[in-house]
Amino acid sequence: MDYKERFVSIYKEKIHRDGSEKLLEYLLSAQSDFFSAPASTRFHGSHAQGLVEHSLNVYDCLCDYVERNRVKTMYNMNFSEESLAIVALLHDICKVNCYKESTRNVKVDGVWTQVPYYEYEDHLPYGHGEKSVYIITGFMRLTREEAFAIRYHMGFSGNEDARSIGYSFENYPLSFALSVADMEATYFLEK
Repeated sequence: MDYKERFVSIYKEKIHRDGSEKLLEYLLSAQSDFFSAPASTRFHGSHAQGLVEHSLNVYDCLCDYVERNRVKTMYNMNFSEESLAIVALLHDICKVNCYKESTRNVKVDGVWTQVPYYEYEDHLPYGHGEKSVYIITGFMRLTREEAFAIRYHMGFSGNEDARSIGYSFENYPLSFALSVADMEATYFLEK
């Protein structure tokens, strides 16, 4: 099963909220490059299909994290399968249609050579996590916890005010869990 097939399978199995079908239709349409886009220009997932691959990696990491005995019993983190799928699979939907293929000159063995790379070109510069929340809520409602999780999934590596991140982590534990999963996928699975 390729990335697109796996994503669609999980999405259809786990997400049943009103409007979720329309959101999936959009992601599968010609108006979206979700399944072909990279996850970044030169860091994690900087290749075709990197965005969907990253989304699936975050989903796997998040599901593994919340299954830990300590997380369940000591931290009382118990989330629905639907919430886990929504926040993990859609946390970076803000990256849809933002990467354009281009070339740049790089010295290879002392010779300048044109190599492919991605340029970032955002036509809706609304932030990162907040843009994902904005796009998703155009199709379906999010719980407050889901919205905070997506908004602050970058954790302390983002540009947000540290007090706001701390507040989100303390009051909406899914926010912390998603941030951990995103960092694990980014820094360990997708080096």
